[in-house]
Amino acid sequence: MSALLEVSGLNKHFGGLHALRNVSFSIAPGEIVGILGPNGAGKTTLYNLLTGFIPPDSGSVVFNGRTLRGLAPYRIAGLGISRTFQLCRPFGGMSVFENVVVGGLGARRSARADLAARALALLTQVGLGGKDQLQVESLSYGDQRRLEIARALAAKPALLLLDEPFAGLGSGEIADLSALIRGVHTEQGLTVMLIEHKLHEFMRLVGRVIALDFGDVIAAGTPEDIVRHPAVIEAYIGRGDAQEHAGAA
Repeated sequence: MSALLEVSGLNKHFGGLHALRNVSFSIAPGEIVGILGPNGAGKTTLYNLLTGFIPPDSGSVVFNGRTLRGLAPYRIAGLGISRTFQLCRPFGGMSVFENVVVGGLGARRSARADLAARALALLTQVGLGGKDQLQVESLSYGDQRRLEIARALAAKPALLLLDEPFAGLGSGEIADLSALIRGVHTEQGLTVMLIEHKLHEFMRLVGRVIALDFGDVIAAGTPEDIVRHPAVIEAYIGRGDAQEHAGAA
């Protein structure tokens, strides 16, 4: 099966900081892939490069056989990539319903039919049914997270990028949101990339992990392989502790 997303040799500098260094990987249709790494590893920078918010210094991103380099974010969204953000970014001064409708306006033209009905259905799907006419400012933080996912799904993406969807949520909210993500992945066959620091929930959701540290890919494999990988252990708990952990294992 050909890759849905093919990333080759991505590099990005910010002044003297090498935020991403020769990052390469591919994602097949229908996968759910986790992007793992400590703060500053380059995870959100990677998302920003994939979605056109910042340009790479070098390297290529090919989605569904089409190169994305040089395309504006709205063009990339129209090709079938949607994302959420590390910090919730609802459209202020608008209703919950209007936020989701606006998210669908960037969809491929064939996905725009019955956008209002789709927005209402998505709000029900993410647990916001009955809250469609509320102003977004009145939503709890957990509900804003759900709204972000509904807005991203409104464009009928082929690839959904989630950036720390569990941040700031309680255990019950996380369980509900995990079930939602698993549902859109399994029931709709949606390909998902996930950044998350809550490792227990993260490892239960993803089928494959790509681990970053200081802009480099340091490991890739199943969750079971990654949690035992010496470079990943070192990135999270330090060299000395990693050696001790390895000895204990």
